[in-house]
Amino acid sequence: MDDEYVEAVLSLVERIPPGRAMAYGAIAEVVGAELERGGPRLVGAVMASFGGGVPWWRVVTASGRLPPGNEVAARRELAAEGTPLTSDGSRIDMRRAAWLP
Repeated sequence: MDDEYVEAVLSLVERIPPGRAMAYGAIAEVVGAELERGGPRLVGAVMASFGGGVPWWRVVTASGRLPPGNEVAARRELAAEGTPLTSDGSRIDMRRAAWLP
């Protein structure tokens, strides 16, 4: 993964508004349209390696599953932002929370 791709992913994640979320695949589509490379797994690798300084809790799977291993911290951040969650609180309600630039 090159610096240009990493910067594009992190820049996009920084733009996700509070209370909203983007799926790894959606980020890959937006960045891929500009840079013509990458995919959801590469976005996940960027977030795992470099995502600590951006609102990482707003990046989830297409089904709204919270970042594995960080569910408690993510749920706390999402609740503070008023992000719509499923009735059991285990996932983001992507029908209501999904964001595209």
